[in-house]
Amino acid sequence: MQMIKRILKKLKWRSGSSAKIIACPRCGSTRITLSSGMDAWLTPKKYVCQSCGYVGPIIVEIEREELEHPRD
Repeated sequence: MQMIKRILKKLKWRSGSSAKIIACPRCGSTRITLSSGMDAWLTPKKYVCQSCGYVGPIIVEIEREELEHPRD
């Protein structure tokens, strides 16, 4: 989890970007796509990491405020 926090702290935010970002639970990469256009319509969402090849329904979602103001 510390590795993911370090990666996410390096991200630069652009104005108008969404309040949440998603990252791979295996490697921490933000290069995530849905496996198909039908995901979340007919079937549960399935994410694919372009960096490590992870495929699955679980993804790390982090609020922008949590990165800017960590609790610990």
